[in-house]
Formats: sequence, C-alpha cells, structure tokens
Amino acid sequence: MEVHHHAHNPAEPHHKKNWKSYFWEFLMLFLAVFCGFLAEYQLEHKIEKDRELQFIKSLTTDLQDDIISLNAVIVQDYRGIKSLDTLMDLLNTPQLAKQHGDQLYFAARTGPRSIPFVNNSRTFDQLKNSGGFRLIRKTQASNKIMGYYSQFFLIRLLEDNYNHEFDNFKNIAAKILDPAILRRQESENGNIERSNDNPSLRTYDIEMLKEMTFHALQMNGSRRSRLMLFKKLKKSAEDLKADLKKEYQLE
Repeated sequence: MEVHHHAHNPAEPHHKKNWKSYFWEFLMLFLAVFCGFLAEYQLEHKIEKDRELQFIKSLTTDLQDDIISLNAVIVQDYRGIKSLDTLMDLLNTPQLAKQHGDQLYFAARTGPRSIPFVNNSRTFDQLKNSGGFRLIRKTQASNKIMGYYSQFFLIRLLEDNYNHEFDNFKNIAAKILDPAILRRQESENGNIERSNDNPSLRTYDIEMLKEMTFHALQMNGSRRSRLMLFKKLKKSAEDLKADLKKEYQLE
C-alpha cells in the first residue's frame, strides 16, 4: 500500500508568536525611534545654542562700533554748541559783530557743522528680518536688546529736524556772510581756519542779524536735545554690552 506524505507549505509558520514576542519587537522599535529623536533634538539644540552665541558675539561687536561712533558725535556736538553760543552772543550786538569778525565767521562755519551718527545694526537687522530672535532664549537679554535699538527712532527724528533748521540758517546766512571770506577760511585738507583780519559782514541790519540768531538758537536747542539722547544711548550701549558679556560668559 502506497503512503502519501503531505507536502510542507513554507508559508505556514512553524509556530505562532506569542504576545510577548510582539511586545518586545514593538518596544525595541519604539526605543530605536525614540533614541533617534533624542539624538536629533540634542543636535538641533546644540546648533541653535551655537548660533545664539554667534549672534551675541556679533552684537557686542556692533555695540562697540556704536560706542566709538557715539564718542565722536558727542565731542562734535559739544564743540558745535559752544560755537553756536558764541555766534549768538556776537549777532545779538552789532557792535561786537563789527569788532570780532574773525570769531563770528569762524563760529558761523564750525557751529552748525554736524557729523551724523552712523550706528551698526547689522546683527540686529539680521535677527529681526530672519526671525532669529527666537534663538535668544534669555528673555531679559532679548528685552534689553530691543530696548536699546528702540531709541534710534527719536534720534533720527531730531537729526531730520536739525537738517531742516540748518537749511533755514543757510538761507539767511547767505545774505549776511561774505562768500569770499567763507571760501578763504577753507584749508586744503578741508578744515575751517580762523582768519585774523576782522572781516566785515555784508550787512549789519539788526533785523537780519536777529533772524540769523533765531535759526542758530533753533539749531542749538536741537543739538542740546540730541546730545542728551546720545549720552543716554552711549550708556545704554555700554550697559548692554557688559550685560551680554556677563550673561553669556564672553571674554
């Protein structure tokens, strides 16, 4: 009698997996995915922390540039205020104007001169435009940075106002000051040199002199206000730079 053997189906498992096997496979897969997530998170966190530190270092460099620029404009404004005070004193008394032509012409040229405050906002603009402020994790540092740069708006308004006042001053000065004398004051290197021959004004009309004094007064007021803001801004820049270096342990 011939015996027939059943063919073995390879698709059929030799034995069924129990629930423990499935659990351990799931657990191992979960741990692998979770560990990968942690590693990626740590890497991303390190990258963002490094970028934050780079931004802070760059920002402290910008602040140092601002401090240097502020020192220059503060010195210039002190000189300008002193010269404008002298100019107003001479214009207020025609007799003094006639006796001190050298000083009057020199003050009329140097007093209104002003250098613009050029701030370095490169890093701040980059942070603002690229959404980089999210990298500044320390809220207090972020608030101080925003507070510092918010002061520029008023300074720019005062600078624009001063330029308008200077235009008005030049319109009346053109009728009082002799352009030949003004040209003679200019040295080859661009500086203004005081003469020593007591040059005369084109007119000593009291009303015109008073009008010139008025515009000099307006400029002087703007310069005093701006000087106060510049000194405040310089202190803010120095304090912010020191705070950031301390907070982020920079040398």
